[in-house]
Amino acid sequence: MTPSSRSRAPPAHDVGLDVRAPKQRCDDRHCPFHGRLPVRGQILEGVVVSAAMQRTAVVERTLLHFVPKFERYEKRRRRYLAHAPPCLGVAVGHRVRIAETRPLSKLVAFCIVADLGEAAHRVRGEDAVRSAPEPAEAPAEGT
Repeated sequence: MTPSSRSRAPPAHDVGLDVRAPKQRCDDRHCPFHGRLPVRGQILEGVVVSAAMQRTAVVERTLLHFVPKFERYEKRRRRYLAHAPPCLGVAVGHRVRIAETRPLSKLVAFCIVADLGEAAHRVRGEDAVRSAPEPAEAPAEGT
């Protein structure tokens, strides 16, 4: 065995989804690419709203629900706790694809399998975060 072949890391596993394997390598046993975690079931997309936990991220999906009585849509959201492998390096505000796995803890049953880049916009409460401040009002005349 040559020294160059020993230092080469084996390629990432094929997880069976239409996603690219990460370029970085990790030693996380719950990584679907470099560990032994199988993915199955649902595949969802959402935005990472928190990554404060160790190797776990909060992924939020915003859905529109039709209310027949008022003939309008209301906004609903669903939050998932998902395992975040260190090889993907996802950050808050990124759009990600998560896949269902076996339960990893009491609340974690999904794993992030793809980072789709920065989300188009971030919503905090009801107001969208704007890049430019609003113009100030002109003083009223005649006072």
